[in-house]
Amino acid sequence: MGWQHPYVNIFKHVRVEDWKRSAKEGDVSTYTDKRLKCSVFRIRGPVPANSYILVPKNSNQSLGLTGRYFYLLFRPTPGKYFVVHLDVSVEEGLVVRISFSNMFKEFKSTATWLQFPFLCLVGPAPTLVRWTCLMLDLQYTLSVYLNRCYSQLKSIKLCANMAVKNMFTSDLLLDPAKLMGLASSQGTGPIPRDMSYPVPKGGSWHDLYDYIRFPSEGTKLPFDSIQKGNPRPESSKYNPILRLNRIIGFGGATTKCALWSKSGDAVVYPCHAIIVSMKISSNQQRFFIGHTDKVSALAFNGNTTLLASAQTGNHSVVRVWNYHKGNCLAMFRIHAHSLSSLSFSYGGGILCGVGKDSHSKTMVVVWNTMNVSKAGEVTILAKAHTDVDIHTMKVAFFDDTRMVSCGRDNIRLWRVRNGTLRSCPVNLGEYHSLDFTDVAFEEGNSSNHMSEYHDFKICLCVCHVCLCLPGPSIAINSISVSSSFCATGSEDGFLRLWPLDFSAVFLEAEHEGPVSLVSVSSDSLQVLAATSTGNLGFLDVSSRGYNTLMRSHTDTVLGFSVDGIRHHLTTASSDGTVRIWNMDSLHQLYDFVSEDSPCSVAFHPSEQVFSCGFSSGIVRVFDISSAKLLAEHKYHRGEVVGLAFSPDGEFMYSADSQGSVALYNASEEDHNVIRVVCTERAPDALAVSSDSRCLAFIGPSEYIVTIADSQSLDELLHVDVSILDVQSPRLDSALRVCFSPASTEHLLVATSANKILWVSTKTGRLLREVSKVHKHQCSSLAVSEDSRFLLTAGHNAVKVWEYNMQLDINSQVMFIGHSQPIRQVSFTPDQLGVVSVGDAVFLWDFLAHPVDSLTDIQPDAEVSGVQLSSGMPRQTAPLPSSPPPPLDISSLDRFVCYAVLMFSLIQAAVAPQPGEEGIKLKAVIGYNGNGRGNVVWSPDQGLMAYSCGCVVVVEYLHTGSQRHLQGHSEEISCLAVTNDAQTVASAAGGNNGSRSLICIWDVQNGTCRNTISYHRGAVQCLTFSRDDRFFLSAGDFSDPEVALWSSKTFQLLSSVSVSGPIHDAAFSPSAASQLACVGSQGAYFCLINTHGLDVDLKVKDHRLVKAPAEVGDVELTALCYHMDSFLFTATNRGHVCVWDINTQRCFMTWEADEGEIGVLLCRGNCLLTGSNTRWLRLWEVEAVQGVKPQEKVCNGEDSGTVVVLEQEIMLDGTTVSAAFDNTMDMGIVGTTAGTVWYINWPDNSSIRLISGHKTKVNDVVFSSDERHFATCSEDGSVRVWSAPSNELVVQFQVLNQGCGCVCWSPSSSKERSCVAAGYSDGTLRIFRLSSSEMEMKLHPHQVAVTAIQYSANGHVILSAGKNGLVAVSSPMNGGTMRVIRDHKGAPITTIQCVHEQCKNFGLDGNEMWLAASSDRRVSVWAADWLKDKCDLLDWLTFPAPAYFGVPPPPSLAAFCPADPSLVVYTGYGVEKELSFYCLAKKQIIKKIALPDWATCLSLSCKSQLIAVGSKERVLKLIKSTSGRFQDFVQHSDSLQTCRFSPSGTLLFTVAYNEIFLWEVQGLTSVFETQTL
Repeated sequence: MGWQHPYVNIFKHVRVEDWKRSAKEGDVSTYTDKRLKCSVFRIRGPVPANSYILVPKNSNQSLGLTGRYFYLLFRPTPGKYFVVHLDVSVEEGLVVRISFSNMFKEFKSTATWLQFPFLCLVGPAPTLVRWTCLMLDLQYTLSVYLNRCYSQLKSIKLCANMAVKNMFTSDLLLDPAKLMGLASSQGTGPIPRDMSYPVPKGGSWHDLYDYIRFPSEGTKLPFDSIQKGNPRPESSKYNPILRLNRIIGFGGATTKCALWSKSGDAVVYPCHAIIVSMKISSNQQRFFIGHTDKVSALAFNGNTTLLASAQTGNHSVVRVWNYHKGNCLAMFRIHAHSLSSLSFSYGGGILCGVGKDSHSKTMVVVWNTMNVSKAGEVTILAKAHTDVDIHTMKVAFFDDTRMVSCGRDNIRLWRVRNGTLRSCPVNLGEYHSLDFTDVAFEEGNSSNHMSEYHDFKICLCVCHVCLCLPGPSIAINSISVSSSFCATGSEDGFLRLWPLDFSAVFLEAEHEGPVSLVSVSSDSLQVLAATSTGNLGFLDVSSRGYNTLMRSHTDTVLGFSVDGIRHHLTTASSDGTVRIWNMDSLHQLYDFVSEDSPCSVAFHPSEQVFSCGFSSGIVRVFDISSAKLLAEHKYHRGEVVGLAFSPDGEFMYSADSQGSVALYNASEEDHNVIRVVCTERAPDALAVSSDSRCLAFIGPSEYIVTIADSQSLDELLHVDVSILDVQSPRLDSALRVCFSPASTEHLLVATSANKILWVSTKTGRLLREVSKVHKHQCSSLAVSEDSRFLLTAGHNAVKVWEYNMQLDINSQVMFIGHSQPIRQVSFTPDQLGVVSVGDAVFLWDFLAHPVDSLTDIQPDAEVSGVQLSSGMPRQTAPLPSSPPPPLDISSLDRFVCYAVLMFSLIQAAVAPQPGEEGIKLKAVIGYNGNGRGNVVWSPDQGLMAYSCGCVVVVEYLHTGSQRHLQGHSEEISCLAVTNDAQTVASAAGGNNGSRSLICIWDVQNGTCRNTISYHRGAVQCLTFSRDDRFFLSAGDFSDPEVALWSSKTFQLLSSVSVSGPIHDAAFSPSAASQLACVGSQGAYFCLINTHGLDVDLKVKDHRLVKAPAEVGDVELTALCYHMDSFLFTATNRGHVCVWDINTQRCFMTWEADEGEIGVLLCRGNCLLTGSNTRWLRLWEVEAVQGVKPQEKVCNGEDSGTVVVLEQEIMLDGTTVSAAFDNTMDMGIVGTTAGTVWYINWPDNSSIRLISGHKTKVNDVVFSSDERHFATCSEDGSVRVWSAPSNELVVQFQVLNQGCGCVCWSPSSSKERSCVAAGYSDGTLRIFRLSSSEMEMKLHPHQVAVTAIQYSANGHVILSAGKNGLVAVSSPMNGGTMRVIRDHKGAPITTIQCVHEQCKNFGLDGNEMWLAASSDRRVSVWAADWLKDKCDLLDWLTFPAPAYFGVPPPPSLAAFCPADPSLVVYTGYGVEKELSFYCLAKKQIIKKIALPDWATCLSLSCKSQLIAVGSKERVLKLIKSTSGRFQDFVQHSDSLQTCRFSPSGTLLFTVAYNEIFLWEVQGLTSVFETQTL
């Protein structure tokens, strides 16, 4: 069959177009596909069976194709069904039909027919289905599902509805995305060119087409459906999303199987249905997965390259593996059950197995495995049935045809000759009544003349040793012989080493249970031992040391709990033990044994405490560190089936099988019971919401889910799940409940009808449901902290679902490995892993990538606006498709008053005279992603301008220098630049209905040439005409008016009001008198009429042109001109419409994106689209000019004739601005993520130029050497920047957590320099700058961390939580050294540490630190951390009247840099002021009045300067000695942070996400500053 290599083009082989050797029926035709650019077959018909292509034509003929892999290049017809039938011959002469279709709902099989559902397209194919390359492994499919050997492909029948390019067979595993290269020795290679799909230059195959393999890539597990695999194998986000990392467990069916590798560095053993290979030096595990029941036998060949395994059960399966590669070479069934023994010959050519047949008679099978490595071929050499009992059977190492077996009352010698397996018994004489348990051959003698008596002598060792032991006989379970000694394992728990003459024991090791197996390594230096109690370890003969490799439960694991702080795992098992494990090393740390059977366990969220519920109804609480029983309660009548702590650690809950729920006070050591509630139903499912407010359980009946107050157990809501499905004939009952951590308004309920229900915790309303979750009932479910993923367990499988189920059938992936039903599954607290328990403990890696920020993962949140730090709604630029937000009349007066007050305060601020500023703006870090069209660029000048807050930043890309244009008092919404790049226009909204301000800037000298105001709302867009004569501005939805200005005088020339909001406007590039606007109502084509000095702007034909009907009810969101006569417009549903300017008629549309397109840009024949799906796409539109306007071209296949998607790049946010050169080769793009990107299309590259924070920045701090600074944000990111370049060095992102504070370690060495950050979940994380990795995670708090600081010497980290507790932690080991509770109940706002000898204050210590809390209290402490000393030095309390605002101004305190004995304080009080408190005199010695309450405070070590920020957006720079001050009002939002650098030469200020860096010049007497 050499002609079939490397592949057979089937259509070419049968000349399908001649229809002589092939047949067609029904509607079969050919057409030229636009994507493939070639002729393909189209098969259509309402009934698939009536329209088809059949190859070959006659049923008595055969294709005779022997290639293992079948490839089909096809595209299912959208909205239709299709069917494919393959008739395959097997070696026995039988014909088997393999069918797959999107009509099939489930897998079905008979002896001659396999039906696979095509799960990629269950039901009719979707509209956007792509061309697909499907590969079927015919050999594997027949072997796994029918236990038959594949022979050849006989015929193929392709039924409607589909398009087909071709099909072929090959023995090579071909890569459809690879066109060039040679076939490798592993049987892989590139796809033939005539069978490939075309890919445009620079494009990606996987972006255009689908590749589906069956079985899926990277597994040999049986699947019952054809599913779409990873479309991007090299760069997929989740491939796979779960990866088995480690297993805690040993045995299952047997504890008598464990093998050494030849090198002696690894041990191979079974753990239920999985085979584990463990490195003894590192405990690293790798797995052999494929068995569906417990593994009962293992065997290695002599050099350990081949591994054989057998599984127990009625239909035993034997697998042969390549040990080093881990792949399965062959799998075959034997008609036996309870396969108990396997033995390989030394060379691996013979495999022998022992089991029981259907009549429970012993059956021995010998296989020929000579060709298993090459072709996976295994044949039966001989088979025999016997009535004798066989425990063990081994192939002689010196002769592959000879075997020895032993069992009860017998030892037999076996031999294979002429296909027959015969045996003879050994005369045992006086030992004939003994039970022989194991057999071993003496090593070192490989003579073919070895006598059978010699073999018999070694077999007798088992019995002989029994007689040699003193006292009563002790059963020997296992024996292993090396060249120098013999090892035995006995029922008394001893591993013993003997000389070969068995004269005396020279070494022994005692175990906790009977030793079931011993095995000497090939170098005789180590002896492996296993016990029937699930322990596995080895004895080092030379050192006489013993190493435990694995301990395990001996029965089902009922439940677990994880201590995320210490990486400990506690498990409860039916074997009567509770065990605590180290999740990193897998070592068992503690073992609690009780006569009372444990049922459930739960770790305290922060302390080294866990609770355990028992079958007697007792709940016990243990302290692990002291191994002490803290509490014992018996309030339950039945077994304790539910146990949980609240996330804040304040309460504990337990539930029993008789229907009672108990509430405990977990904040006290004795865990007193607060309340017990009794129900009629056993609430065997407990769940506590992430905010610790609600408790959910099942009761009072099985149909009711109760949501109760977690602090009192008062019922809040009852949800009856039995009435949620009125169509069901059976009542549905609840099984499990789980809160969604990120959205506590979601409660998930698993039901007996195999559904998961999403229920609102507020109303009880059913929000969503998923059916057929598992084949069996769901036993456990869990939601990730960010609510992106859902875990479910059903029977033996774990499934990972997309929480929002947006991908329907593809939103879940199943993982198998357990051999028994899974009892519990959950994410680890750090969200990096998954734990599942049942037969054993499985630890999985969770490989989903974290999201970029919190705002990207809240699909169900109803967001009405971003909040200002002042609490008022943040005014974002209106998105094109967003209607104006509803106005709450009740709050209108309050909002107006606030706006007037803010405006008047800004006006009252004292700005310094030009040239006399005490600080000068040095750099702006960030970009305003709220704007639109607020990035402009001149490639010729190398000039880029963008907005950040109310500042226009002009950046020269060649030098990296910045110029700041300051004149606005509100956030800038858009920019425009003249074509000569000499003038920039910027627009910002007005306050309280005042008109927007438009500033005209001279780029060269940075001065404001003019200001104009016209629009009452925000300005939606600005643009200059091509000749720079005119300037256009368009108002937002509140004032939909277009204004035309003179670019010379900036006088208003004309204006036009329109009926709806305007989203975009543009001048014609060729006709100076033409312009167009688009908005919610449609498109406006406008003309500029000039009559002398009079200019008039009119809408052409006085009418609005609606969007074409074929795109539906849409809004036009963006526009751009193309050549002289065409206009491109975009819609909020992703369409691009092409208009003829002269006729104002849309003659073509196509779907360019799936979301709203907000940016359109055209240069020559290239069109750029940017949308809210984050895709930036480049289209070739040259052929548009060839379409006649009278010809209507709609979206669909026809559009492919005129527009081509050339390239695309996915960015990190919605595109809001774009500026490109005249050739569209390179450009600048701004996104809502606060980033600005440089795009180079020829190189298909993108570089991030500006990387601002998208959400609120909470802290900014310089390193001690001022070479770096760090920022942290609500989006969970910590960013480290270099100074003075202000470039981003590294970003550390934490999933779904806000980062509230950050600090630097005192060390100035880059190698030792670290950043510590505090997060909203109460954790601290330490990041090392030199390695750009997280070094340590600490969890000292249960609430959000509000302040963090290294001690002055760096020995400890002080952190404070929202609850007022201050934790002192070690940065070396992560332990919490002490907790200071003096401020408990009031959030800590400030922590500061300084070097200071405390002897002057009468205390020992070499540093001082202070903490300020929101209740206006400041504590000052003296500390010497190396001596573990920390004493209270002073306690300050500042009086204040009642405050009715929410929240009150913060309490701020700091040591005076020049004199640490002075503490400066400001906060809410009787007066707005700064107070200077002297620690030595114990009194306030000075006050400086402030006009506003301070929101941030920083003291400089240089020039006695104090920086104070306020909610009124004013930064006040004060000279502490004289009280002189200056005001700066450049920020567009309330200031929340200000921070001087260590040297005092630089100052950071932060307002929302705006970060300004100032150069400090100082306030001197020559400056005419004001005095407070």
